[in-house]
Amino acid sequence: MAPVKSRGQKPLTYRDAGVDIDRGNRLVERIKPLAQSTASANVIAGIGGFGALFSLPTERYREPVLVSGTDGVGTKLLLAVATGVHDTIGIDLVAMCANDVVVQGAEPLFFLDYFATGRLDDDIAHAVISGISEGCRQAGAALIGGETAEMPGMYADGHYDLAGFCVGVVERDRIIDGTRVKPGDRIIGLSSSGFHSNGYSLVRKVLERTGADLSAPLGTETLAAGLLRPTRIYVSSVLKLLAEMEVGAVAHITGGGLVENLPRAMPEYCRAELDSASWTRPDVFQWIEDTGEVDRDDMYRAFNCGIGMTLCVAPGHAAAALDLLNALGEQGQIIGEIRASDSKVPEVVIS
Repeated sequence: MAPVKSRGQKPLTYRDAGVDIDRGNRLVERIKPLAQSTASANVIAGIGGFGALFSLPTERYREPVLVSGTDGVGTKLLLAVATGVHDTIGIDLVAMCANDVVVQGAEPLFFLDYFATGRLDDDIAHAVISGISEGCRQAGAALIGGETAEMPGMYADGHYDLAGFCVGVVERDRIIDGTRVKPGDRIIGLSSSGFHSNGYSLVRKVLERTGADLSAPLGTETLAAGLLRPTRIYVSSVLKLLAEMEVGAVAHITGGGLVENLPRAMPEYCRAELDSASWTRPDVFQWIEDTGEVDRDDMYRAFNCGIGMTLCVAPGHAAAALDLLNALGEQGQIIGEIRASDSKVPEVVIS
C-alpha cells in the first residue's frame, strides 16, 4: 500500500523530529582537541571511529590485569543545570570512575563518556566535555571516545545525563583487595573537597524544604560553589604511594559514606574504629546537617563527611605514608585503626 500524503505538507526530516545531525558533527569537531590533549602514546585511534583503539602497555607489566569501572554523577546534574555551571561536572564524572579503579591498585588507562540530552546545546556539551578532559588529565587517563545522544522527548529542556567508563591496569600480584589488612593497621583519611557526587537527592530536599538561596555566602564562597565543588581525584597521589610502600587496602568513600565503603575493603572479623574529631569537615557538611536537621547516622550514610579516600597501612608505615601524601598535596590524617572483631561481617564504628 502506498503511503498516504497530506496535501501541502513538506516531507519530514530528522531535524524536524528534533535531531540535528549537523550540529552533532560540529560538536565532535569541537571536542576533538579536548580529547587529543589527554592522549598517551598508547592511543591508536580515538574519537570519530566506530571503536577507540588503545595498545595495552605490556612492556611495563608481567601479568597485566584490566580493572574497569562505570558511574555517573547523580542528581548533582540538576544543580549544574539550575546554576548554569557546566564546566566542572565532567571532572566529577571522571573522578567517580577513576577513583574506583585506583583503589585496586590500577593505573587508569582510558576513559569514555556518554552524554545524553533532549536537544543538543553545543556550548553546554562543550563545557561538560571540557570538564571531562580536565578530569582525564588529572587522572592520567586518555579520553578516547564516547557517545553524544540527542533524544527529543526523553529529557526536559536544558537537561542532560552523563555516564562514564574507565579502564585501568594493575600487575596481578599488586592487586589490592583488602585481604592483607590486619588488626592494628592505621587508617589514613584523605580530605574530600565537599560532597563529591553523592547524597545530592538529600541536598536538594534540604534546599527545597528551606528555600535556601544558592547565592548566599558560605564561608569564603557561595552555597552554590560549595555544593558544586568537583570531586577530588586521588589517582596520582595513591599510585605514587603504592610505588613506595605496601598498602593493605584503599577505599573510595562514595554513596553509603564511611560506614558502607570501608567494609568493602576489609577482611572478615575486622572492625574499623574511627575518631570523628581527627578530621575537619568542609563548611558545607555542617550547613546541611544544621539547616536540614539531618541526624548523625544519616550524615554518615549519605555523605563522605569530609573524607574522600581511606588507606589502611601497617603501624610502622603510617608516618611515612602521611608525609608522602601530604607532600603530594593531599590533606591526610590518621582517622582510626583496625581492630579484631568477633563478627564475621566487617563493620565500622565512628565515635
